[in-house]
Amino acid sequence: MSGTMSRARQIAETAFSKTQSHFLDRTRALREQDAELSERANITRRLRIARLEREQAGKAISSLPSKKQRANPA
Repeated sequence: MSGTMSRARQIAETAFSKTQSHFLDRTRALREQDAELSERANITRRLRIARLEREQAGKAISSLPSKKQRANPA
């Protein structure tokens, strides 16, 4: 009987190891995916900030009087 229990225990341990391995693989994959999503969000945020700064600089430059306007005060 102890031989049967030992075999059952081995089967259970093998099944548990497989399940645990799948769980760890899934966890690792999810961490990698989260890291990629976070990095993508950071890049998008930096690009958005840079674009808004360029737009603001362009608006500030376009609101300055041109050389013709400064040369001919009316």
